[in-house]
Order: sequence, then C-alpha cells, then structure tokens
Amino acid sequence: LEISVTELQTILNRIIAKHKDLRTKGFSTESCRSMVNLMDKDGNGKLGLVEFNVLWNRIRNYLSIFRKFDLDKSGSISAYELRLALEAAGYRLNKRLHELLITRYAEPDLALDFDNFVCCLVRLETMFNPAVTPRFRDLLPPGAIKAFFIV
Repeated sequence: LEISVTELQTILNRIIAKHKDLRTKGFSTESCRSMVNLMDKDGNGKLGLVEFNVLWNRIRNYLSIFRKFDLDKSGSISAYELRLALEAAGYRLNKRLHELLITRYAEPDLALDFDNFVCCLVRLETMFNPAVTPRFRDLLPPGAIKAFFIV
C-alpha cells in the first residue's frame, strides 16, 4: 500500500472535516507534497504504510499541541499562541524567524488555521533537519536548534 500526494490530501481533508472545532480550508496539494517529501524515505514520491503511520502520529501530536495552545478556543491560533505552540513542539525561535512564519502561514487576521500550523511545523522540521542550511541557522538564537522527531 502506497499513498500518493493526492490520496494523502483526500485522506487528511476527510479527517479534518470531522473536527468542527478547527478553522481550516483543508490541506492544499502543496502542503501534502511537502509532507510526502519530508517522510518519503525511498524517494518514490509516495508514502508507504510505515511512513504514513509516522506522519499520522506527528499530525495527531500537532493537533494536540494546536488545541492546547488555542487559548481562546477560536479554532485557530494567534501569533502569540503560535510562539507558545512552537516552543511546546521543541522550536524556540527568535523574533525575526517567528515573524517570517507568521507572514508565510497566517491568514490576514494574523491567525493560523490547523492545516497552516501543520505546514509550518513540517517546514520547520525540514529546515532543522541535520542538513540545515547556514542561511536559516543565522536566523536562530544560539542553541535554538532542537530535535523533536527523529525517524
């Protein structure tokens, strides 16, 4: 069993639609492609059962963090709530990088819905992989790179 980008998108959007407490537009093809690229260990552009299981467990963990730090229970998280949530996920970022994430992933009201929160964490995980580039390393305070998930 292997799951393609479009199949992953369908699966995730069906699941997230059941969570009425979350504000979301659903996972985009691009966000699902990023997740597949992060998790695809054999490079075939699809997720095997083990890879999907690891991703699913991460998303469930992200959901738990998201709900915990959605302090006003709006179904989205504010810029302030995002900082707390990212720290809980193991990412202590400086102000500049935090602002860049808000600019990239937040809606016009400066809040992130769940799918954008997941995409943000997937991006951070990709950036803080052992092959992190010097460009991103320069944006971080000393000692800020922490491993959260190791596969």
